[in-house]
Amino acid sequence: MKAAIRIFLSLAWFAIPITAHAQEAPASPPPADERPTGLPSAVTWTFNLDAAWGNFGFQNSLFTDPKEGVPQNLSDQWFEGFVKPALSGSFKGTKGELYGKLSAVGERTYGAAPPLVGVDVGSFQAEDLYVGWRSGKTLERLGEDALDFSVGRAPFQLGHGFLLYDGASEGGSRGGYWSNARKAFQFAAIGRLKTGKSKLEGFYLDRDELPENDTGSRLWGANYEFSFTEDSSVGVTYLKTMAHADLRPDRDGMNVFDFRGYIAPVPAHKDLTVEAEYAHESNGDLIDSNGWYLQGAYQLSKVAWKPKVSYRYAFFEGDDVTTKKNEAFDPLFLGFNDWGAWWQGEIAGEYFLSNSNLKSRQLRVHTAPTANIGTGLILYNFNLHRPASYAPGVTSGDLAVELDWYMDWKINKNFTASFVAAYADPGKAVQQAFDRTKNFAYGMVYLAYSF
Repeated sequence: MKAAIRIFLSLAWFAIPITAHAQEAPASPPPADERPTGLPSAVTWTFNLDAAWGNFGFQNSLFTDPKEGVPQNLSDQWFEGFVKPALSGSFKGTKGELYGKLSAVGERTYGAAPPLVGVDVGSFQAEDLYVGWRSGKTLERLGEDALDFSVGRAPFQLGHGFLLYDGASEGGSRGGYWSNARKAFQFAAIGRLKTGKSKLEGFYLDRDELPENDTGSRLWGANYEFSFTEDSSVGVTYLKTMAHADLRPDRDGMNVFDFRGYIAPVPAHKDLTVEAEYAHESNGDLIDSNGWYLQGAYQLSKVAWKPKVSYRYAFFEGDDVTTKKNEAFDPLFLGFNDWGAWWQGEIAGEYFLSNSNLKSRQLRVHTAPTANIGTGLILYNFNLHRPASYAPGVTSGDLAVELDWYMDWKINKNFTASFVAAYADPGKAVQQAFDRTKNFAYGMVYLAYSF
């Protein structure tokens, strides 16, 4: 609990000068949404502070833990916490706008975490550190901010995070396995041209990996998107990946073609949304693989709590052990944008499976009992695409069934509390691979602060 106390004392420390400044303000104070910094007024400054603390608990530990049958406690419980201060600035001139951001993350994991999560450890390092320029109104024929260039430590997201979202690794020697407060690539150069409903992007991204597991993964790519409305678009992307050839030969020189579409809502049925994405990976004789998903959702907007029901089928190819080429899908740098995407399952996707050699079915029901509470259930059925490549002796494709309950409670404009309870039943494939048969239970309480 000492780390948690330190986090909340840090929040209190930041709040004291802000309150004092407000008491000394003149008779006509600035609007409530402004955040005075005391820095030069020629630049528009914004200060942000994010912090969180979570408690995580297992029963029967991980499916891949080989200790079943050994007379010892297989339960695990640990804590995570982080603080992330950030300062952004922008300067608008006659030739466009200069902008930049500086942030850092301090985080810690403690309290008997399992080896996958990492030992009791903390770290502190820079997160965002980039500068950029956007054209403003200098290119009126193309539109406001038609051109945008940035370089430095920065985040980048492609679509809904199916392939590209998380630019940094967590856990291990850094801590913060689940919290995942770091998302910036250790180097990103991004250029954008946006005019009308079209957007064209070119980028180079170097991932910030754990020092103990640095594969040298990086990529460059080009992306085109056409937006019909704010939430409906189609996109096509080409990626060229690189890595240390001795560690990830299949990723070094890999070509990736990605196609996606989001229709929200479907024009003829305002409560229906549809989305899909397909990615093909190839690298000569080293890899040839496919991954895709299709999802439909329907919201009962005229019913109390406005329940939304969705179904998703996702497929990620597995390796065919009878061929020399590797067919296992490389999930690259996926990320979290909503419960169930793209870490599939609060047990399975977080702790014992990846988006490779996998067929998953997701049925989700989400409701909003109040304006400040969102809650729901997610049911998963996980199956292997090619059981033989999962582990020696595996012939069954039945991997696991999982049920998750989640709730997000926005306590006020700064604090949000999230709760998770999950249960997973191992299938025949897990029993054949690891001789594990006991069910897996998991719970989480997570409190987040944002200013």
